[in-house]
Order: sequence, then structure tokens, then C-alpha cells
Amino acid sequence: MKIAVVLVAFGTLASAQSPEAGRLFEQNCVTCHGKVEKVPGTAALRQMPADVILAALTTGGMREQAQALTVEQKQAIAEYLAGYNLVSEQSADAKRMPNACPGNPPLGDLSAMPAWNGWGADRTNSRFQPASAAKLPADQVSRLKLKWAFGFPGATAVYGQPTVVGGRVFVGVNTGYVYSLDAATGCVYWSFRARSGVRNAISIGPIKGHGSAKFAAYFGDVRANVYAIDAATGAELWRTHVDEHGIAGITGAPSLYEGRLYVPVSSREEQAGVSPAYPCCTFRGSVVALDANTGKQIWKTYTIPETPKPTLKNSAGTQLYGPAGGAIWNSPTIDKKRRALYVGTGNAYTEPAPPRTDSIMALDMDSGKVLWAVQDTPHDSWLVCFDQKTENCPKDMGPDYDFGSSPILRTLPGGKRILVAGQKSGMVLAHDPDQKGALVWKAQLPKQLALGEITYGGAADEQNAYFGLKSGGIAAVQLTTGERTWFAPLEGRVGRGAGGGQTAALSAIPGAVFSGGWDGKLRAFSTENGKPLWEYNMLQEFQTVNGVAAKGGGMGAPGPAIAGGMLFAGSGYVFGANGAPGNVLLAFGAE
Repeated sequence: MKIAVVLVAFGTLASAQSPEAGRLFEQNCVTCHGKVEKVPGTAALRQMPADVILAALTTGGMREQAQALTVEQKQAIAEYLAGYNLVSEQSADAKRMPNACPGNPPLGDLSAMPAWNGWGADRTNSRFQPASAAKLPADQVSRLKLKWAFGFPGATAVYGQPTVVGGRVFVGVNTGYVYSLDAATGCVYWSFRARSGVRNAISIGPIKGHGSAKFAAYFGDVRANVYAIDAATGAELWRTHVDEHGIAGITGAPSLYEGRLYVPVSSREEQAGVSPAYPCCTFRGSVVALDANTGKQIWKTYTIPETPKPTLKNSAGTQLYGPAGGAIWNSPTIDKKRRALYVGTGNAYTEPAPPRTDSIMALDMDSGKVLWAVQDTPHDSWLVCFDQKTENCPKDMGPDYDFGSSPILRTLPGGKRILVAGQKSGMVLAHDPDQKGALVWKAQLPKQLALGEITYGGAADEQNAYFGLKSGGIAAVQLTTGERTWFAPLEGRVGRGAGGGQTAALSAIPGAVFSGGWDGKLRAFSTENGKPLWEYNMLQEFQTVNGVAAKGGGMGAPGPAIAGGMLFAGSGYVFGANGAPGNVLLAFGAE
């Protein structure tokens, strides 16, 4: 039965991926869903649309079981299971927006215009835009002014990083909508609704075998679906489900190279695994190689080769499993010379921690064979056991020092190459990709190692790598030695515990590095000495080109994209009490 979509006022409800929504489900639903025969399990529920789940809780077969829940709580559970925030098609579809582009010319030669394509702007995930493509000299950064703003209906988080290709901007949000906009004006070409929220950068590349479609936009959603849609029209070309685990998802951006799409797979089992009713834990991180033209799987490699097996039962009678963990939260780095992929892996969920957790791994891009793996933090078994310590939690809890960000591949003077990886502890490590990952140097950036200090990664030019810290500040590290060359401290507070957190990925151009913070500030610093060059406060309401009520928030995951003299930043990030919600894309240019 269909019901009208219930929409809670902006900012009053957490994101569909929030721990609060997950706890509501675990406390109220998981005892039956997953343990009672003939009752749909969690995996089955996660394939249902959010409005269907909400209808069941509100007027359908589950209304009696849910009668103690508020309307907001029912909506939160529906959104958590579906993986996207409820929003009406009438408000979110591009066809219903007043700022439609006057035409839709062919994309043409993608290399003819400056681009920031995918997560890292290049195959090496350097997040560095050279002068020829940036067209934004460092001495003009202080003159950046807002050119236009685009509001995302119903969104509370802008996790998707903008992609700039062919004079267009492609971006996805937590409602599951993906939009294509004109980079110069913000007019909208099309929208596409994925089956779940989209929180990774989109890659644009050629596709064959789909009629008039010449280029596709490739991305994944938080329910482990991967898509290719026509970059010119938004029509779906293929969709592939890459992992059958009920809580698997795509957080890191798939990497497109030579007709293949390399997909990193992560999960939210760290949260779900705490519940005594949950059979913790069975997820294993992986990289999946797909044919970019068809979406067919070519190979799949798990970070943990051993299939999880039953271990013991907890006092609630729930069967527990292991080993598990090793999620891949980051976009794979491409090494053309060695035909290798590099990824950072997450912590273990069960004890003992397998040897490829908290590691830098190298995979053969043709076969998926593991070439080498170096574990930088052993014995890191961890679940989200802060508020609820259960028998499912590891007895010897690790520090949660996994690699959330992509390794950066750089060539030093003289030809030596290094992989620079920022760990959540705040440690930056350089590995030698030509010597099976041998450690070259390591640098501790904060005064004390701590959880989440470096989360979504840094940027690197020819001299330095740059990283933001959760405790506040931006640091520069010399690529040849690992020496910290400068540090720019930052303070500020939004909500409980937010501080000056700079967990979003950094982006760099010659002479300047950009960082978005939990405090809603977008900043630029000199790469020479860390001197502030520019600052913009996003915590305000914006008049948008599409007429949608919108306000900016914090940044905590994706960084800004710079191309063709403009800077694009999605504004809106909440994790726990940190950051602030937002639903706007901001476009800046120098005046």
C-alpha cells in the first residue's frame, strides 16, 4: 500500500546512515528480523524502498509493533534500512526544477576542458590539480567569491564529492539523487535516483554497446549497488550488486581505468555488530573489478581470504562468527607502471585480527591477485562499543587505527616512488611500492595519536603531502623525509565535541591547499608556509539557482574540486555530535 512520504523538517532528523538511526533499529526490530522464522531478515529489509518500510510501520502490518515509536523514529528506521533520506519526487526531480538548462549539447571531447574526474583528480589519488587545469593562481585565491548555489531537496548530508567534466558538475547526495549541472551557471541537465544514498565521487568515462550513449557516469551506493548511467541524459545503462552481505556498501569511489571499474566494498557492521541479537560478524572487505561496458564481474578479492565460520554463542543465544572486517573505505590508487591497485584496509571486527586488516595492500589489476600487504597496526579488533558494551565486543578492544583514506602514489626526485598513507591515528606512513611495501618513513602529525585524526585523506604536490587533523589544524609533510615542514592550528566549535576538526579530504593546486571543516569553514592555506589565504563561512542560508531552501553545514568527508578557474564544494556533514547538516553545493570563482 502506498502512503504519502512523511518529511521531517530540515535538520531535525539524522542522516539515514547515522549511528542513532542504527541504534533505533537494533533496539526495536532486530530481535525478530533475523531470528524469527518466516520474518524477513535484515538483508531482505535493506532491499525494500524507504516508503514501503514506513508504510508498514505507520499503517501496515507492523503498526502495532511500532506504536510506541514517534513518527520521526519510524521515519529514521525506514531511512536507515533503505540507505537514503525520504524525499518526494515532486521536489527532488530535476524535471520539476525551475532552472533547467536551455539545451543539452553533446559532451564531446572530455579532454578539451579542465576536469576533476573522480575522487583523487588523477590515477594516483594525489588530489592535486596542476595549474593548466586549475586555472586558479594562488595569488587569486583570496579573491574567490560565491558564483552560485544549488540546493538539494530533502538532503541532510552532502557526502558525494563534486566531479567536474566537460563543463558539467556531477554530484550525489544522501537522498539517493545524482544531479548533472552546468559548471558555469548551476542550471540542471538531469537527475537520477539510485536505490540508496550516494556518498562517493563519480567517474566519467567512455562506454560502448549502449546505443547513442558515448560516456557514462560510474558510482556506487550505500547498499553495494554500482551504476553506469548515461552522462548526457542520466538514463541507467547497467546496475550491478557487488556484495550480498546485508550491510555492505560503497563508500570509497570506484576507480575507472582502461575499461574496468575497480570497486572498494565497505560495511556498517561495526555498528550493527554490537547488538546481542546480531550474529557478529561476517563481512569481509573486498575490491571488485567490473567490465565498465557491461557491469559484469571480472574478479573479486577479499581482504580476509578465510570465510567466516561459527565460533561461539553469546548469552542471548545468538551465534557469533569470525574472522571479519577489513573494509575498504577508500578509492583504489592506480599504478600504471606495475599494473597494480593500492588500497588501505580497515580494522577487524572479531578477534584475533587477521593479518591484512589495518594494512596497505597491492593487487594485480588484471587478475586481482594480492601482490603484497603490509600491516601497520596489528591486533586492532574494534566495534562501536562506546555506549553499549556487549558480549559481541572484542575483549581486547583495538584503537580503530585503520586506513580510511586512499594511498597517494608519488615519484621523488631521482625516480624513487612512494605510497603516502594517512592513518586514522594521525600517523602518516610512506611505503615503497617497488619493494613490496617496505616502510620508507613515518611521521606523527598530532601531539598524541588518537582515533580519527586523519580520516578521508590528504593531498600531495611535488614537494609535500598535506593532511587535516580531527584535533584541529593542517600539516605539511616533506615527501622525501617525512619531516613536518609546517603546521597551521585551527580552533572553532560547532556542537558538542566538534572542535576544529578537519577530517574531510584536502585538495591542492600550485601554491594553495584547501580544507573544509566541521565548523562550516572552507579555508585555503599557502603550501609554502601554511599562511591562511582565504576563508568562507558556509553556515548560512543560501539563495539557490533552483529555488530550493538550502543552508550550508560542515564538511567532514569529501573535499572541494577545482577546475577551470572554479572551486566546487558540497556543504553538509554530521557524524554523531560533530559537524552540522547542510544541503547545498557551492560554486566559487575569482573576481
